[in-house]
Amino acid sequence: MKAISFGEILWDIIENKAHIGGAPFNLTAHMAKMGGMSSYIISALGDDDLGHQAIDKVKLFNMNDSFISVLKDYPTGTVDVELTGDGMPTYIIHEKTAWDNITLSKEQLKELSSDKWDVFCFGTLAQRTDSNRKLLFDILENISAKHIFYDVNLRQEYYHKDWIEASLNKSTIVKVNDEEAVFLSKQLFCKKLSEKDFAEKLCSKYNIKLVCITRGGEGVAVYHDSNFHEIPSIKVKVADTVGAGDSFSAGFLFAYLSGKTPEEAANFAVKVGGFVASSYGAIPKYSEKLMIEIENI
Repeated sequence: MKAISFGEILWDIIENKAHIGGAPFNLTAHMAKMGGMSSYIISALGDDDLGHQAIDKVKLFNMNDSFISVLKDYPTGTVDVELTGDGMPTYIIHEKTAWDNITLSKEQLKELSSDKWDVFCFGTLAQRTDSNRKLLFDILENISAKHIFYDVNLRQEYYHKDWIEASLNKSTIVKVNDEEAVFLSKQLFCKKLSEKDFAEKLCSKYNIKLVCITRGGEGVAVYHDSNFHEIPSIKVKVADTVGAGDSFSAGFLFAYLSGKTPEEAANFAVKVGGFVASSYGAIPKYSEKLMIEIENI
């Protein structure tokens, strides 16, 4: 299987310590860790110490770095992260960084469009610059992928209704959290809908095949083929939630692309997300129990 993500590679600064991150990076790293999948990421780093360290992390997690640009005019991205008492993060996302200015050569674009991909993944944050949005939608127009996965993942003011609708129109699988579902219900359909009705309208209006609505510690809802399934959470002691949603996405895609039903994939993904939330860091070493679950997939 071949998966590719578009977007930010950055360093989360938590209690004065730098941790590699960015939702697309976390997603790609977890897919690579699960095995059986070649995982690529399209991004940009600065030609600085953090950029060089990030490339080392990309290689450490067995991610393919052939679509990562190194830019001399922009620094590697950083985010100041503060954790509340319940482990929930707040962010200060610094601007004018390398991942805001992703570039690809004509040869790289040709390679992307000529290859066959099982899934192409992207989010909203990396669309905050005009150049990134143009590049992203140029790729979406030309890439050959079985699935287009859009994790809406709204951050602060870095989104616009037009970007979200354009992204939905290109997607086959969409993931939102429960708060985003309420917000988008009002933005897109002018009223607060139930999660089931919201997912149904998303699929109908934008020709989406599958919707995942994550509920934090309360599990997840999955809508596909007019069916709405609710999967309970795995109760864990939360260490921090940084990267938990990204690991859910990776687990879901890994299982779904491996032939599991959406409900089975969501059940597995809940276990992955729960494990990451109970661990420190976005990409912790998997437990023996989780590795057995992965092997069974």
